Parts: sequence; C-alpha cells; structure tokens
Amino acid sequence: MPRNPADLHVWSLPLRNRFRGLTVRDGLLVRGAAGWGEFSPFWDYDAAESLAWWRAAREAADEGWPAPVRTHVPVNVTVPAVDAATAHRIVRDSGGCRTAKVKVAEPGQSLADELARLEAVRDALGPDGAIRVDANAAWDLDTAVSRLVALDRAAGGLEYAEQPVPGVDDLAALRRRTHVPIAADESIRRAEDPLAVARAHAADVVVLKVQPLGGVRACLELAERIGLPVVVSSALESSVGLAAGVALAAALPELPYACGLATAQLFRADLVTHPFRPVDGALDVRRPDPDPELLAAARAPQELTGRWAARLAAVEARA
Repeated sequence: MPRNPADLHVWSLPLRNRFRGLTVRDGLLVRGAAGWGEFSPFWDYDAAESLAWWRAAREAADEGWPAPVRTHVPVNVTVPAVDAATAHRIVRDSGGCRTAKVKVAEPGQSLADELARLEAVRDALGPDGAIRVDANAAWDLDTAVSRLVALDRAAGGLEYAEQPVPGVDDLAALRRRTHVPIAADESIRRAEDPLAVARAHAADVVVLKVQPLGGVRACLELAERIGLPVVVSSALESSVGLAAGVALAAALPELPYACGLATAQLFRADLVTHPFRPVDGALDVRRPDPDPELLAAARAPQELTGRWAARLAAVEARA
C-alpha cells in the first residue's frame, strides 16, 4: 500500500568529521502504526540491495521490535580517520566508553598516521580499555598480515580487526596467519550467503547491522544460525535509525562485546531531542521519536527529496 506523503520525511545532517567519505548523511523517515522507521541506504547501494534496508524500515514502522532482555547496551566510541590529537579528544569525550573502534586504511593516509592515531587512542583509554580497528576490506592478504602486526603493537593489543580483507577465503587465510581475532562485516551484510563465513571458519566475531540485513528479527535469526559472538553496529543512522540497532542488541540472548552504536556522536545535529549518547559507556534501551522542530531544521533540499522519492519507488517496485 502506498505511504501517505505526510508520513515520509527526507532529512540531511552534517557530520563532525569525514566518515566513509561523507561529510553529510541523508535518509528518509517513515511513520507507521508502530512508530518511526529509517530508510537510509548509502547511495552506492542499488535498488536490489536497498530492499533489505526498506524491510528494516517497514518492520520498525509497522511491526515494532521484540521485547528486550536488558535495559542498557555497552558501546564503543568510533574514531574516524582523524589526526592523533582529534582521536584523543573523541575518546576522552566519549561518555565513558571503554572500547574504541578506530578506522584505518583511509585513502591518502600512511601507516604512520594510523600508528599515531592508535597510540593516541590507547593513551586516552588507558591500559585497560579495548581497541578494535576497521579497515572496510581495503587490504590484500599480505598487507593485512603486516599491518596488523604494527597496529597491534601500537594499540598495546587489538581486541579484533574488522573486515581487514574482502572475501571469505582471504578472511579465513588471514585468520590462520595472525593472532589478532577477526570480525566479519561486509562478508555478512553484502554477501549472497552470509553463512559462508561460519562454514569457512573465517571469523571469530560477526558484525550485524539491522538495516542492511533486513530488520531486527532477520538479524536475530541470522545470529542464531551463524553461532558466533555478535557485535551490533550502526550504518551511520540518525538516532531514529539507531533505535533499531539498540533494539537488536537489547534482544540478543548474549552480548559479550561492546556494540558500535554510539555513532550519533559523529553528527553535528540529530532528529530527536535526546540523541543516543553514551553514559558510563552504555546506551539506554529506548525508542525516541523525532522532534518536529529538529525534523524541520533537517529537511532535505527539494532536489535531494526528489531523489529519495524516486529511490523509494524503485525499491518498492521490487518488494
């Protein structure tokens, strides 16, 4: 059934630092009987791949989510590919996070830049904090092996490395050649067969993101089938979209790692009065509604709104 245009809102929000090549993030909110959902696939996702993101938005808006089994979700602070001083400040001001996820393999940056960033993060966290790195599948196998040696040393020990290489076969080979635990992200959320990672013994941890995987219930089912520890992470959503990730983390039977859901801190503004911000390194399990004034302030330009309308129509045609 077509949505009432009054229940669709296209937003655009600036980021504090360049992240995933972006300085502005945009998306679409949809309102339904159960509340608000977010549909915000990145622009490099075509209509076919964006369909899972729309399923997640529809679940949030029309069905709601399973009941939580916890009231708080521990989270990591996300450190973009920034200079060492900025990295130190981000961790220091993270709301008590004791785990940091540090972006590496940024185009145009050197290994020295990464080492300085990790050393700054370790200094800000202290000796007892956990550090994980995310390379977004940017390295080949041999590069990953050598880089992880250096990064592990600079960090004083890595909790894990997230998607250092593309492809399940290379992940499995890397896991045999390094003592650093391996987490799979793109090899789960952008894979035709997300169970291949488990069959190949290619990861120690899996990263699940609600939107790319089709919703909270779909992620819970996938987590059960994979049978590996889960880290719930965001897809750089507004706080309305982050609520779905928090709902997944709150519903998982076990949650052994801090989750990558503290990304509202990467935005200069948000759509809700009280964004998801960590307190003592954790987020409250709640579902915030967008504030009408903030939603109006974040209203996307007409051209961008038209692009989202066309995109939604193309995705719905595949539903």
